[in-house]
Amino acid sequence: MSNSDYSPTHLVNINHDQIQVMKTHAESTYPEECCGLLLGQIKGEVKTLVEVSPTENAWDTQAAEAFQGVNGSPRQSGTKRNQFSIAPEVMLKVQKQARDRELDIIGIYHSHPDHPAIPSEFDRAIAWHRYSYIIISVQQGIASDLRSWTLDPHHQFQPEDMITVKEPGKGEAM
Repeated sequence: MSNSDYSPTHLVNINHDQIQVMKTHAESTYPEECCGLLLGQIKGEVKTLVEVSPTENAWDTQAAEAFQGVNGSPRQSGTKRNQFSIAPEVMLKVQKQARDRELDIIGIYHSHPDHPAIPSEFDRAIAWHRYSYIIISVQQGIASDLRSWTLDPHHQFQPEDMITVKEPGKGEAM
């Protein structure tokens, strides 16, 4: 399958309130990156976002050491201004809480302070298949763009359609 044959999974049932939670989180942590988890369900080729779960950006020297040498990316020594990490214990706790509610972690969101909502090479190197990666561009403290990405079979990011819905079954493409 070539990249031109790639058919994206749609992230659906993302509503304006969920978008606002991510944008507010991104603006409140500026000039540092924010991060959080996306909870929902995956059925076939469709992802349904049910809840946005903001988390603390746990990037520190320990995280930098853990990611040292990932795909040769030079940014592991960065700071919270250009890196994010979600603590493993937070991932496990949220995953358990989600499963108790018959939900899954379907993705991760984070911000790019004063940079576009386009994944970095480091973002790609640490990304997992099936997940949606929503990136919020925050320009001078204001969330200005929000895009979703997913990995194709060649471990390359492709834009992922987001459908905003007012009510279940009624959406408009973003």
